[in-house]
Amino acid sequence: MDQLDIILEFLKKRSILITGSTGFLGKLFVEKVLRVQPEVKRLYLLIRAADSQTAMQRLRDEVIGNELFKNLREMHGTGFEAFLFERMIPVAGNIARENLGIADSKMMEEMWREVTVVVNLAAITNFSARYNVALSINTLGAKHVLDFAKKCARPDIVLHVSTAYVCGEKCGLVEEKPFRVGETLNGSPDLDIKQEIDLANETLEQLRSRKATNEDEKVAMKELGLTRARMYGWPNTYVFTKALGEMLIGDNKENISVAIIRPTIITSTYKEPFPGWVDGIRTIDHMFIGYGKGKVRCFLGNSKCTLDLIPGDMVVNTIIMAMVANANQLSQAIYHVGSSIRNPVNILKLKQYGHSYFSNHPWIGRDGKVVRVREPIIFTKTDSFYRYMNIRYVLPFKKLRAVAREVGAGADAFNFDPKCIDWEDYFMNTHRSGLVKITF
Repeated sequence: MDQLDIILEFLKKRSILITGSTGFLGKLFVEKVLRVQPEVKRLYLLIRAADSQTAMQRLRDEVIGNELFKNLREMHGTGFEAFLFERMIPVAGNIARENLGIADSKMMEEMWREVTVVVNLAAITNFSARYNVALSINTLGAKHVLDFAKKCARPDIVLHVSTAYVCGEKCGLVEEKPFRVGETLNGSPDLDIKQEIDLANETLEQLRSRKATNEDEKVAMKELGLTRARMYGWPNTYVFTKALGEMLIGDNKENISVAIIRPTIITSTYKEPFPGWVDGIRTIDHMFIGYGKGKVRCFLGNSKCTLDLIPGDMVVNTIIMAMVANANQLSQAIYHVGSSIRNPVNILKLKQYGHSYFSNHPWIGRDGKVVRVREPIIFTKTDSFYRYMNIRYVLPFKKLRAVAREVGAGADAFNFDPKCIDWEDYFMNTHRSGLVKITF
């Protein structure tokens, strides 16, 4: 058999548990499997929900109803939903809890009996997420998925999706090697995962005992995550907690076959199921959109720096290949998925592409006017970037404030400071009387 036949045979009659199925990669993975191997037996989709009805509704709204499935819909016509629901089973649960938070005992027993492949795509990807939340999903969630797989009658492979940036900031070729429990990027010897979880929980309890506001609690837990990550050499909470998750998987895998996929910056689909599909605004997209809208006119960076981008469909293809290659190997394999070695693209190229695209396909503002873009400026040195920002934004703002103070000292003609407003007097005697005049 050729490679394609081997993959299709592997997926045939297979029952797969998928976490994170409502996310970007999750939807792509589900669509790909159903499209290339319609004889797959079951796809158990763990969906964060209070009950099965809510899980089903999320499945319909966020997965099946998505444009991504239009090719499958065309292939199966009126039998589209029947085809899907013969194979897709939404399961209400939460990977932050033991047994994946599945309350339906019959469903859980069925899954332990049927599932042979587990694919963990669930993650909190916010760089500065609340520490307790990121630990519960990215770290403990990874272990909970592994523990669930251990209870399955025949677990052939656990496929865990991490991120290439668990490796931190390194030059040259980065090795595909696992983390040891307690290993840090800066050599600090004090990392203890249990202590990190306890610290997050204790900090949260202290905040709530002091009756901190929701906003204060949110800020404090975000700052805690960033502080702990940087203490051990990681740049943010996301990559730190994903690294901790990898450690727990490696330390607890026992005789389970494990493959860990570490993609770089994931972008829209290259070809499948059609080019250019993306689910919401992702990482690098913010810069492109800001530039197209005329908001981003410059940025700081090395114009020769390589941006390691990889389309989502290529990541999914790697996931499937890794599943097949590592099933029943009783080992732990790690794959870095990126483009910087095979086909690098630098910031200067992206700048040229962005300018060319928005020059030929300009953004239309809410006012209906065309947004004309200039070629963005790339500053390679911090001092030149600050100088530009100071001249273009800071000094004009200071001048405006100075003018406001001068005007305010002699007259109220251009007052724009709302501090002077007496709101009761305003609504009772000013705003209301104005409305009455308009009415009559």
